[in-house]
Amino acid sequence: MKKNITSTSLALPQLTATLPRMTLPSHLLVSGGRPPEKKWLQAAAQGRILWAADHGLDACQSSGLIPAYCLGDGDSATQSAWQWAESLSVPMDRFPRDKDYTDTQLAIKKAQSEGLASLLLTGVFGGRFDHTYNTLFSCAFAPLPCVLADDKEALFYLHGGERLSVCCQQKPTAVSLIPFTKLCSGVTCRGLHWELTEATLLQSQPNATSNRLADARNAFSVSLGRGTLGVYLCWE
Repeated sequence: MKKNITSTSLALPQLTATLPRMTLPSHLLVSGGRPPEKKWLQAAAQGRILWAADHGLDACQSSGLIPAYCLGDGDSATQSAWQWAESLSVPMDRFPRDKDYTDTQLAIKKAQSEGLASLLLTGVFGGRFDHTYNTLFSCAFAPLPCVLADDKEALFYLHGGERLSVCCQQKPTAVSLIPFTKLCSGVTCRGLHWELTEATLLQSQPNATSNRLADARNAFSVSLGRGTLGVYLCWE
């Protein structure tokens, strides 16, 4: 039986994506990786409730954005950022450094407990690879749909039977397809230089890296039969 999938249009400063299986993210989580460019963060935060995870507080402070909530173990945010949040009476949860979950994972759990329908995350790229890896897979299989983005990179997730379309206001340097499950089958993409039709991609040997928009195109689409697939874009 064919899935009954609804879609929604998510606008970011450099693109507009039509996404399945989710409502528009009402919350933007600023995590502790590479901070997004200030103007990008200010634009992405428009109309959204802002959360900060540890070092993400510094990005909020430097961009003049007051989070509605923050959490973390305090091992990466500056003391001045915590004091700034405390002076503004920002609700916060502090955790011990010796814990099982990262601050970003704890924020995802908080989003789930709050009943959020979806989550937009930034400040998740760059920095330590182990934290990035943890976030990528945590979001791929989170109980709520997640989108990861900043001014330099973006990652969307597709699950079996879903389709994504992206219109780029800023042409990406590369578009890559990343299997997050052992196998992704029925992969079809249109509007890219190298198109695929019902292809199978293997996690053990990923070979759909560094594609690009087809000549004179500013939009592309990707659909998936089975598995969990990441659609990744980057900009110089």
